[in-house]
Amino acid sequence: MYQTTELKKGVKIELESKVYLIVKADFTNPGKGSAFVKCRLKNLESGAVTERTFKSGVSTGATAPNLSERKMEYLYNDGSNWFFMDQQNFETIEIHKDYVDDATNYLVEGIHVGLMFYNGKPISIEFPNFVNLTVQETDPGLKGDSAAGGMKKAIMETGLQVSVPLFIKEGEKLKIDSRTGEYVERVKE
Repeated sequence: MYQTTELKKGVKIELESKVYLIVKADFTNPGKGSAFVKCRLKNLESGAVTERTFKSGVSTGATAPNLSERKMEYLYNDGSNWFFMDQQNFETIEIHKDYVDDATNYLVEGIHVGLMFYNGKPISIEFPNFVNLTVQETDPGLKGDSAAGGMKKAIMETGLQVSVPLFIKEGEKLKIDSRTGEYVERVKE
């Protein structure tokens, strides 16, 4: 059982049979009354964010969850299921599209990801900070477009829409920040 002093940003907890990641934790010691920790919690299964206050010196009810992370390689999808291969034992794991959610914007064949499992069931996908995606569709560049110019929309091979500089052309590989979904640079091959 976690004490209030152990509730910090980045800690994963199990509370009321749900797994949460502490996104923010603020300790407050008011002049009057008892101290408390106010936490912003992200549900790792649904992605919903909630706030919860824990009084200092009182049992939090939060325990360490039964989590495991496995390195996986994305193989393919059949429209309703996504298939991953474990890098340790080469076992193939099938995940329904409801659990993949927005991750499809960054899943390209062969990418290595971390799959988080809670009691043996996959609950989230951890991507590398940067992924390389190919531009599928964008407006053509015009003479005079430069790096100092404006931005335009580009649709990547996964369907992700990204703002890119005017000089980017279809077929180019771009480095995309998977945390923000923003263009970083062209990939030099």
